[in-house]
Amino acid sequence: MPRSKRTRRKGLLDDDSERSPLSGVANIFDVAMVFSVALIVMLVMSYHLPQLLDPDADITIVTNPGQPDMQIIIKEGQTIEVLNMTDRIAGGQGEVLGTAYKLADGKVIYVPENGAENGNESS
Repeated sequence: MPRSKRTRRKGLLDDDSERSPLSGVANIFDVAMVFSVALIVMLVMSYHLPQLLDPDADITIVTNPGQPDMQIIIKEGQTIEVLNMTDRIAGGQGEVLGTAYKLADGKVIYVPENGAENGNESS
């Protein structure tokens, strides 16, 4: 039995000239997102700070040290905290735990009060 050829009726939008001009926008958006993520990774690597991408890493960054607009950026795990320096001086009541000395080579040595080995001595 020979098969008869049936002509298939094309839909209204099957013609290439009648397709939506916005059909390719989704692909352009995907390419832009991949490019932006790659750019962010490249910037982090160029600053030699891959720890920023590690979810378990702890890092502290000081920007503009000694300047009035100094910032301290603290990353502990996945939380990031930014501390801005101000002219205000903190005050309050407390107890003396010991003394810190800065040596000529830049090291800081902490000497606990009352000869205790660590600052969290219970009384």
